[in-house]
Amino acid sequence: MPTRPDLTELGLTTGKKARLHRILHQHGLRNGTGLFLPYDQGLEHGPRDFRANPAASDPRYITQLAVEGNFNGVVVQVGLAEKFFWEFAGEVPLVLKLNGKTDIPSDSEAFSPLHASVADAVRLGADAVGYTLYVGSPAQAADFDQYRQVRSDAHLLGMPLIVWAYPRGAAIIAKGGTDSFYAVDYAARVASELGADIVKVNFPHPEKRSGVPAAYDAEYTSQEAIDAVVRSANRTLLLVSGGGWADDAAMLEKARESMEAGATGLIFGRNVWQREHAESLRFVAQLQDILVKHPSS
Repeated sequence: MPTRPDLTELGLTTGKKARLHRILHQHGLRNGTGLFLPYDQGLEHGPRDFRANPAASDPRYITQLAVEGNFNGVVVQVGLAEKFFWEFAGEVPLVLKLNGKTDIPSDSEAFSPLHASVADAVRLGADAVGYTLYVGSPAQAADFDQYRQVRSDAHLLGMPLIVWAYPRGAAIIAKGGTDSFYAVDYAARVASELGADIVKVNFPHPEKRSGVPAAYDAEYTSQEAIDAVVRSANRTLLLVSGGGWADDAAMLEKARESMEAGATGLIFGRNVWQREHAESLRFVAQLQDILVKHPSS
């Protein structure tokens, strides 16, 4: 079984190590694994994501769910953090999402502008910040430049940086698509090369091979693919995204394979809070049953 990196091996500053220790060892299962509840979809997708469970349109409901579900962190944009998180400060770690965009324009030249700063995260009591990096987008030069300043600020202020490494753009679509093994593997490596402390990726699909480079144009199992993605992240901790709605069996198998590969944890949003409250907590317990079998060394 692959060994996930320990916090002592990551070259972290004191502030980053303290905050990551709080997230991974003082919340959730407290065994070095992580289960995070993202709630930035209201900006990224609009209110349509809340129609399956209208209660989920209330940020207080979501934060309370994160507390009840014993999550390692909840992810929100700055406006919701300012208006709602104060009530739960100290009960669940805050991951402040620094950038974001709507899905109204095409993703052909995807770029996610900043709406908050690392200093805002410190002011709000956050334990980490999140940044979406669109790997392969024609706008990636501007994205890299914006990211460089965020990374510098996070290092200066001792704030762990989680990169949402999302392949986008026509070149990516022509080479297997945004969640192909090639694209996800490349995205994980880019985040590591550019100094992310944690990278969030979609689960890779090795069957999506149209136009991919020769090294990826072969038969791979999904387990072999996620194993390789974790290796590409190396000493950057890796979280696997839940993505869009799927049935329980598919989601639990994704979770099992991710943790077997050496991922640090899972970041599941819609597949949790689009369910009725009791059903959400039942599903979270099933995910935690998987995480408890994979403590960090």
